[in-house]
Amino acid sequence: MEGIITQHTARTVEEVFSDFRGRRAGLIKALTIDMVKFYQTCDPEKENLCLYGLPNETWEVNLPAEEVPPELPEPALGINFARDGMQEKDWVSLVAVHSDSWLLSVAFYFGARFGFGKNERKRLFQMINDLPTIFEVVTGNAKQSKDHSGTNNNNSKSKPSGLKVSKMMSSPPPKEEDESEDEEEEQGAVCGACGDNYGTDEFWICCDACEKWFHGRCVKITPAKAEHIKHYKCPSCTNKRARP
Repeated sequence: MEGIITQHTARTVEEVFSDFRGRRAGLIKALTIDMVKFYQTCDPEKENLCLYGLPNETWEVNLPAEEVPPELPEPALGINFARDGMQEKDWVSLVAVHSDSWLLSVAFYFGARFGFGKNERKRLFQMINDLPTIFEVVTGNAKQSKDHSGTNNNNSKSKPSGLKVSKMMSSPPPKEEDESEDEEEEQGAVCGACGDNYGTDEFWICCDACEKWFHGRCVKITPAKAEHIKHYKCPSCTNKRARP
């Protein structure tokens, strides 16, 4: 399977993410721009075939690796067999879902191989999670984050009066009392939704009920929307109130 598995030198989160992004770009190309070629390559009369995304943003349909265990996690096997038994869009969506799963397995294989700790794994997942999945791109359901542009354009604005909103704060919000103090890198508050650390370049909002802080993007609140909220309640507190 020449050209599929190559020698990798990735050692940092950024390098593993770059590998992920290259493979992802190749897979998206196969399922969109190169769809006709990809469809024809997946001949059901051939043996079990796999779709590989390569770090150089290309793709290849080939037989699985012969060695056991393989050097890298293998993608879904036999995608060609299902081609003619499904609607084309359903088949492509299925391949896309399996491709998303494979990309995650490869990225976190590297994370384990290179000894990533808790915070490195969390950062890698956050970088990956900021990108639309292949399935979302292929099906047209990719959602662009609306609060990033709002944050960049409003960095110089002061804290709105009467609202617990934080941007470009001189010091992090207070640390949760019950948060473990043995994690050196977890300084200041963490997002109540994703658990990521406070960052001065990000938009944050505090729940007036539970007093937990959240990334605006995690609770789908933009800086512009926040200015019209007098008392903010996070999704968890809102759901508690709605229950009988």
